[in-house]
Amino acid sequence: MIIRDQFDPDLRKRIKKRKYIAIMPVGSIEQHGPHLPISTDSDIVTEIATKLSERINGVLLPTINYGISDEHFPFFNLSIKKYTLSRILEDVCESLIKNGISRILIINGHYGNLDSLKIFERKQKKNQKIKVFSYWKYMDREFDHAGNVETSIMLAISKKVNMRKAKKGFQTDGMSKKEISKINKLAQKSFPKVTGNGVWGDPTNSSATLGRKIIKEVVNNLVKESNLTY
Repeated sequence: MIIRDQFDPDLRKRIKKRKYIAIMPVGSIEQHGPHLPISTDSDIVTEIATKLSERINGVLLPTINYGISDEHFPFFNLSIKKYTLSRILEDVCESLIKNGISRILIINGHYGNLDSLKIFERKQKKNQKIKVFSYWKYMDREFDHAGNVETSIMLAISKKVNMRKAKKGFQTDGMSKKEISKINKLAQKSFPKVTGNGVWGDPTNSSATLGRKIIKEVVNNLVKESNLTY
């Protein structure tokens, strides 16, 4: 059920009749190399949340498109403060529960949101109605930024990908775990300094077929996890 398409009082009647799980996608607006739109994180997490909602018959909420992306400056990003995102989530969840929603799944689509989500989770740790999931943790492969994974998913769900501009970015092949950890810490402060072109990975061999496979994989794993959680 897409909540923005519903009508009151019909919606209130439906919520009273059964226990609904609300699904809240959280993305970002930031650079994704020269070949993907700046809406990539929000586009991907919206697709995954939509598929998940269909599978568990949940209530799909509008995507929170703004996240924490300051690490991409001077490449384009529209960022909010980490406490701002945490407070928005608090307020929306409080309102959902007040309106009779039984449980809430927050699906995160951007790595830079993690600190804010940790702040939110600490405040909500006694509230068993709310759970947070970062979708890339539910795929059986290494994640990237505008590389093979994200580009393949976008090819599967969007017509806004420009593969003619796709170029290899920073890659960790041959690096030790210690070296990768050090690079990750630097990237969290300045992604462009690490990647050069804003791409982490190699998008050049991406495909819509792989993208559909990854989406299915993530949604299946999230369904299993949400069933275990609830």
